[in-house]
Amino acid sequence: MAEKAKEPSRQTHEFAPVYDERSKILILGTFPSVKSRESHFYYGHPQNRFWKLLAALMDWQVPKTIEEKKEMLLQNHIAIWDVIQSCDIVGSSDSSIRNVVPSDIDRILKNSQIQKIYANGNTAKKLYEKYVMTGTRVPIVGLPSTSPANAAYSLERLQQSWGQIREELRLTGEETCQI
Repeated sequence: MAEKAKEPSRQTHEFAPVYDERSKILILGTFPSVKSRESHFYYGHPQNRFWKLLAALMDWQVPKTIEEKKEMLLQNHIAIWDVIQSCDIVGSSDSSIRNVVPSDIDRILKNSQIQKIYANGNTAKKLYEKYVMTGTRVPIVGLPSTSPANAAYSLERLQQSWGQIREELRLTGEETCQI
C-alpha cells in the first residue's frame, strides 16, 4: 500500500478560477493540494496560511466558507487560480509534478483589469515562467509559499513579503474593503 501512494496519478483541476471584471491582482498557485481537491476550493489544507494571511493584509475577518472567501477576494479586487490545469502528481507534492498542461491564464487577463501577477511560492513562479509567460507576456512576482511545508516563514514574515499586494492595490486606486 505505501508503495502505491508514491505512484503519480493524473489529476485535473476541477474548480473555476475566482475573478471578475474588476480584479486587478492575480495570485497563482501551482495545483490544488489533496485537501483542496477534497474541499473543491483553493488552499483547503487547515494549516495553509493563505486565507489567514490575506485576511490580515486586507483587514478582514478570516473567511470560513467558500462564499466568504470568494467575497473577500472579489471585494478586494483579487483573483486566484493555479498555473496547472492538469498534471501527474504524487499526493500534494509540487516537486513530483510532471506532464503539465497549463491553465489558460489569458482567460482571466482578457476578462479583468489584472495589472500584476503574483506567485504563491517559487514552484508556481517557475511553472508560470516555463509554461505560461511566453503566451501572456506578463511577468510574475514570486512570493513565499503559504504552504505549511514552508515552515521557515512565520505568518508575520509572510505578511512582510506579501504586503506588496496591499500596496499594489493602493497604487491602482483600490482601497481594501472591510467587513
